[in-house]
Amino acid sequence: MNYRIDGLQYANWSEKIFRQMRQGGLDAVHVTIAYHETFRETVLRIEQWNRFFEAFPELIFQGFTAADVAKARETGRTAIFFGAQNPSPIEDDIGLVEVLHRLGLRFMQLTYNNQSLLATGCYEAEDAGITRMGREVIAEMNRVGMVVDMSHSADRSTIEAAEISSRPIAITHANPYDWHPAKRNKRDAVIRAVTERGGMLGFSLYPHHLKDGSACTLSDFCEMIARAAERYGVQHLAIGTDLCQDHPDSVVEWMRVGRWTKRIDYGEGSATNAGFPPMPDFYKDNRDFPNFATGLASAGFIPSEVEALLGGNWHRFFAEGFEPK
Repeated sequence: MNYRIDGLQYANWSEKIFRQMRQGGLDAVHVTIAYHETFRETVLRIEQWNRFFEAFPELIFQGFTAADVAKARETGRTAIFFGAQNPSPIEDDIGLVEVLHRLGLRFMQLTYNNQSLLATGCYEAEDAGITRMGREVIAEMNRVGMVVDMSHSADRSTIEAAEISSRPIAITHANPYDWHPAKRNKRDAVIRAVTERGGMLGFSLYPHHLKDGSACTLSDFCEMIARAAERYGVQHLAIGTDLCQDHPDSVVEWMRVGRWTKRIDYGEGSATNAGFPPMPDFYKDNRDFPNFATGLASAGFIPSEVEALLGGNWHRFFAEGFEPK
């Protein structure tokens, strides 16, 4: 099957976006349902998604296993898999990992940009690595079938997570640091630690993570993937666009600030461009997902490699990562 899977999105969800997913041929999307939300607030997000599933059953449904990707393809719909970009939904209670898995959470980042109870975020000056609770939570995530995502975590924490986890882990949305040196992009040693243990790297289209920002070209983006494939193996790579479509700039403040500060944290933007930068021309929304196939072929990938990058690798990873042990 030639699956089309996006490893991470956080859009202002609507019928328009769900229809664009279908126009782009997406069989599955990993969607963020929590940044800084507590357990109760995360449940409210799931409740909101239940209303979407009820209102648009011809377009989307909730995914729980890799088999749901095939179901989506067969029925002409998009399977939605839930993820959290912070461990805040489990609060300080490891038992909530299993509860959230039963509600459909399939990915959880051990940190956002700051230190958490589990690990260190990429914006902290010192990286103390995985904490005592972090080790226990990784083991519990491995047991229930929830993917350890280190997209916003610091270097030592990410390497240790890959070493500690009994299952392959993921960086669902980031790019190589040596291609574009953003804080959120990943250094060679980090990517190797993840991929050499069977893990995945999903390439991000968020302009602050791209060489030349919003002016990045499809050719440059796909050449970056080609160089990464030479280093880490094409089987460990995929797409995680980090699409943040139709949101007001106030949502950027929630992502970066949450409840931890009263100041505005501009992250890797600037005080004059604190909101969402324009997406690159080759990827404005989900309808442009087919452009990757053209760009990857031009970068020298053969058809089987293109299919792996566009969804086959994520599908295999879902099958390995979502089922309880």
